[in-house]
Amino acid sequence: MVSHDRISRLAQQIGERLQGASQAPEEVQKGVQQVVKGAFDRLELVSREDFDILMDVLQRTRARVEALEGQVAALEEALDGNASQGTNPGEPQAAPTEQPSPEEDAGAGETER
Repeated sequence: MVSHDRISRLAQQIGERLQGASQAPEEVQKGVQQVVKGAFDRLELVSREDFDILMDVLQRTRARVEALEGQVAALEEALDGNASQGTNPGEPQAAPTEQPSPEEDAGAGETER
């Protein structure tokens, strides 16, 4: 918020410029514009265009953060599921051993003639 001191200084400077009303109106207008521009520069204001651009960037960043939070939550759930099954996610799991089907088992004892 703008302090009252800055506003009073701005009003004082504008008043000083207007005291020379005998000057040409263009000179008075230029003087007032310089004072106001200097005051705005010190206030570190941003243009509406810059503000809108930054809001768009913020909204995209917020959407990315929310997506990443969802991914992290899903990964945490997957880790919790592995932990409850007694498997350690850092250790490789043994491949399930295949047992021969009954047809394969019946033909295993025969030899070719």
